[in-house]
Amino acid sequence: MTAQTDTTGSVTAVYKVSGMSCGHCEGAVSGEISQIPGVDSVTAVASTGEVTVVSAAPLDEEAVRAAVDEAGFELTGRA
Repeated sequence: MTAQTDTTGSVTAVYKVSGMSCGHCEGAVSGEISQIPGVDSVTAVASTGEVTVVSAAPLDEEAVRAAVDEAGFELTGRA
């Protein structure tokens, strides 16, 4: 159930987040996750509840969960 792809020098993981409903929600989630060390890019899509994170190395899921929680949403797992 893990959608994680290793490419040269980066890891892409897709997480499921509940509660996002608009662009502001996407920005809040993206902003918090982007502060995790090693994160290169974050793309949140409210309509699907998916957040795609590209990082230099695999991220600690608890760090991602804490960032999503800080934004006011809930990490429900990986896509």
